[in-house]
Amino acid sequence: MTENIPVRPAAQVHLLLVDDHPLVRDGLRARLETIASITIAGEAGTAEDALLIAASKPVNLILMDINLGTGNGISLTARFKAEYPHIAVIMLSMHEKTEYVNQSMQAGARAYVLKDAPAVEIIEAIDTVMAGGTYFSSGLKKQSANSDSSQTLTQREKSILTCIATGKSNKHIARDLGLSVRTVETHRLNIKRKLNIEGQADLIRYALNNVIV
Repeated sequence: MTENIPVRPAAQVHLLLVDDHPLVRDGLRARLETIASITIAGEAGTAEDALLIAASKPVNLILMDINLGTGNGISLTARFKAEYPHIAVIMLSMHEKTEYVNQSMQAGARAYVLKDAPAVEIIEAIDTVMAGGTYFSSGLKKQSANSDSSQTLTQREKSILTCIATGKSNKHIARDLGLSVRTVETHRLNIKRKLNIEGQADLIRYALNNVIV
């Protein structure tokens, strides 16, 4: 299907395709290699191959599948962030669940695009990331807004959210953080208000899905 192609950014994109399905990589290559400012630097079906290519080629952007034959794209993204911080990662996934989106972004991904999204979204994601921004597929806008709301939490509230994710009670949280139980309860109320969460069960579920412990 023919789609409108947006104006390309000035920076040359040296793209690494990481997906354990050759047909998916072939489809991505066919869509993207016709764009003058995109060079396909390589293809990889495993985490090991991706790291080898990144070490030997001038890669500055990765389209990363979340499911790999050996390992997973989230862990690999975190490794790239640590070892190759100049390489940006766009997660390309069939998963729409909030926990996958948030775990990917926490690992260091700069965009999350659904595999069934139109090709124009992949290109928009590349444009946005290369310009220094973040991008979510249109179907994930509501989820990304919820994720962004967590950025309004104070450092203390984030610490308490981490404690909640590990299953600690208010009493244990108060002891570990040197606070009163009443202060912890107040922080929990503020966290729920900021995240637009109603009950305690929803707060615990949010913590489990969005905090890496």
